[in-house]
Amino acid sequence: MSIPTKQSAVIFERSNGPLIYKTDWPVVQPKDLKPGEALVKITHSGVCHTDLHALKGDWPLDTKLPLVGGHEGVGIIVAIGAGTTTERKVGERVGIKWLADSCLDCEVCRNGQEATCSKAICSGFAVDGTFQQYGVSYVKHLTPVPEGLDPTQAAPILCAGVTVWKAIKQSNTNPGDYILISGAGGGLGHLALQYAAAIGLRPIAVDTGEEKRKLCMSLGAETFIDFRQSKDLKADIRAASGGLGPHAAVIASSAAAAYNDALESLAEVYEGMEKGTIGGRIVLETGA
Repeated sequence: MSIPTKQSAVIFERSNGPLIYKTDWPVVQPKDLKPGEALVKITHSGVCHTDLHALKGDWPLDTKLPLVGGHEGVGIIVAIGAGTTTERKVGERVGIKWLADSCLDCEVCRNGQEATCSKAICSGFAVDGTFQQYGVSYVKHLTPVPEGLDPTQAAPILCAGVTVWKAIKQSNTNPGDYILISGAGGGLGHLALQYAAAIGLRPIAVDTGEEKRKLCMSLGAETFIDFRQSKDLKADIRAASGGLGPHAAVIASSAAAAYNDALESLAEVYEGMEKGTIGGRIVLETGA
């Protein structure tokens, strides 16, 4: 396969600066790949709110500048760095996630918390991301994407999807348990709702509006509670979960009230777990 030397990309050169569309952005050539790196021809990319945070410099962390944003990319591996040992292959369809690389050898990595590895590298933040036609990423964290999966659906799963799935796993819930999903009709929430229903949990969806109600009920919610219409949201949540309260809550809303309401609604008889719970179990969608 012929690899071009120039490509189209969307970049910014300074925090809170303008987005710039480039048609002459350089393509890393196969001979320049380091061991452990792969060149991916990106066919699809999602856009995440984190991309806006990176652009605006909202976090007390330094980004690469200039930077190609994006971390929800699907594409085809077109080259792998010499000296790389990996099961990934040229021609394979893969996904590029927020977590581009980690050591996979430290305590947090071995415990399945790679996103908090001290050597973690993030796509579209510390290294160039997926708003380009050809991107370099790390074979250890490239995710195989099955051929039968529509790439337009696969792309957001690589960030929003893995984030809420990790939250549900962390909740330690069992089939038949009630799980509260706040912001259930949003980008992360609607995925959490589907995952929860698929594994036999009983989702209580909290959001607002008839459109969100129809969406949530169609995706597996057992109950929908409109927080704008409810006269006592915490009472309604408890009533929807047998009077005791849900066993866990996943917060996919940025509203501070959502955290307070979830904490006060959880079942008091269930032991709390790390990541801040009182009674029941609450898991924040803070990262994959």
